[in-house]
Order: sequence, then C-alpha cells, then structure tokens
Amino acid sequence: MLIIRPIRASDYDALYGIAVESGHGFTSLPVNEELLRSKIARAEASFIKHVDKPFDEGYLMVLEDMKTNEVVGTCGIEAAVGMEDAFYHYRLGTEVYHSQQISVRNEVETLTLCHDYTGAAELCTLFLKDDYRKGNNGRMLSRSRFLLLAQHQHRFGETVIAEMRGVSDDHGDSPFYEWLQHHFLGIDFVEADYLSGLGKKAFMAEMMPRNPVYVCMLPKKAQKVIGEVHKNTKPALRLLQAEGFKFRNYVDIFDGGPTVECSIGDIRSVKKSRLLTVSIGKMPHADHHFIISNTSLADYRASAAKLLVFDEHDNVVLSPEIAAGLMVSDGEQIRVLAM
Repeated sequence: MLIIRPIRASDYDALYGIAVESGHGFTSLPVNEELLRSKIARAEASFIKHVDKPFDEGYLMVLEDMKTNEVVGTCGIEAAVGMEDAFYHYRLGTEVYHSQQISVRNEVETLTLCHDYTGAAELCTLFLKDDYRKGNNGRMLSRSRFLLLAQHQHRFGETVIAEMRGVSDDHGDSPFYEWLQHHFLGIDFVEADYLSGLGKKAFMAEMMPRNPVYVCMLPKKAQKVIGEVHKNTKPALRLLQAEGFKFRNYVDIFDGGPTVECSIGDIRSVKKSRLLTVSIGKMPHADHHFIISNTSLADYRASAAKLLVFDEHDNVVLSPEIAAGLMVSDGEQIRVLAM
C-alpha cells in the first residue's frame, strides 16, 4: 500500500536522495543539507499551524511504500508564494508600433520582469522514483494535492499555479538562459537555478534587465523554447490542463518554461471530490479506482483503492488495512476522487 503523508524529520536521508536523483532544473529541492532540513522543519510547522489566511506556509509531503517503509516520491503545495521572498516571472506581452506616415504597423513580443503571482498557491516538488512510475502512481501522487486543497481551501491562495520545467539538455544547459548569462548574469544556468532554490535571489533584482526585453532580439534557439516544457514534463502538463489549468503568458525567468494557473474553485478535481462516511468491514467488489484522503491536516493521509461508490448515498466501506493507513475510524469521513 502506498500512502501520502506529511514529511517529518526522520525523512531527511530519503529527501536528500530524491534531491540528488531529481537532477538539474528541479529548483525546489537543491542538494543542500541546511535547506532541505529547513524545508522539513517548515513543513512540520505548517501542518500544525493555525491559519486564518495563507501566508508563507509550505506543505511538503512524501509517498511511502508501507511494505518497505521506503519514501519513493514527494509532492507539495506552497500556500502563498512571494510573501517573504520575491517571486519572479517574465510576463509575455506585445508592444505595437504604428506609423500612418509610412503605412507600417509592427507588433513586437516583449518579456517584462514582474511579481504578478505574489500570493498565489503553488503546486510544487512533484517527484516519483523510477521503479514506481507505473500504473496510476504518478497520477495519484499529483492529484492527491487537490484533495488537500478541497478540504482546506482557506489555507491557500485563490489562484493556484504550477511552474513547468522548461527546455534544457542532459547537462542542465538552457538555450533560453544562454543570452541572459552572456549579457547580464555571468553565471551558468545550474548555479543560478541552485541559488534560486536556496532562496538567495538578491542577484536577480541586481542583475536582471529592468526594462522589457524584445523577444525578436533573442537568439532563435532561445525564442523557440519560450513557453515550451521539458520532454519529461509533458505528461504533468497534460494532467494539469485536464484539471483546467491554462497558460496565461507567464514564463520562468531562467529556462522560459510556462507557468499555468487555475482558480482554486475551478480545478476539476477540487469540484469533483466528495465527502463520504466510512464503514469498516469487508470491501465489496469494485471496478473503479479512487484517490482517497482523510480530512485531517496534521495527520493528513492519502492513498488509492478500488471503491464501490454510489451517487445516491454518501457511505463507503473500507477494509481495516486501508482505514488504518488513512488513520480513519468507523463513522468518520474521507474525501474521494475518481481516478
């Protein structure tokens, strides 16, 4: 049985291993002991914190194989980005130049540095080990976050975003970043991405171009990847698009990857999830897979199972094993979402 739960201090070694395995471009998990331990401590505090409105909480979770007690994946949600550290994007826009005198009209794409997503919730830190990338494991891990959003909406920003990894090669080099490195920053992509992951972002404000950048003046290979995702990220993007997430012309400042967004109440899985009351016993035969979670926060648990669910009533039978994994008792509620 695979269970998603809040991360805890004893998961440090597993988290460090995932940070190493995830490689270049996975900004939210830099290979840095101090930062990773800080992320764990911040998550532990966030899951027990009283919240009236979202601020800077971070809900980092792990996927655990209960047979082996091995942590095999991660997923997370930032409650409201940019509240303490600046949260940068490029906004794609258009400037129009028109001269009636010479009968010429030009539209020029621009990139403008901005903080427009300050206060938005962010889906982040999604990673699954290779051996577990099968069946519905990846879909369950990713979409389980929507059950947490649905159950605890007041803890998250009204807009939910996801930064999609942009195009880079096997060495971590980004064609979009090359022009920025050459003309402005002077450090390579891997170092800049690493510093950003550490939260050391002062260099961005100091060195990034302050005026809009004309896209047509970038190298062709840089222009080509603006708004494009890394080949390994395409399945994750398709999943989010199916949930209602859309690209609104915001891209990452380093690799040009797209940021997609959706209002929390418009996310398909948030709307489609429902609460059911648990009876513990022998589960009847069922053909349909569901993502299931308890309604707790500090003891949040989520998993997947075949359930017999009816539209006409709000009861469901769970086996003692699944109920124990989800930390629910007879008569308590769970939240379910059809896979």
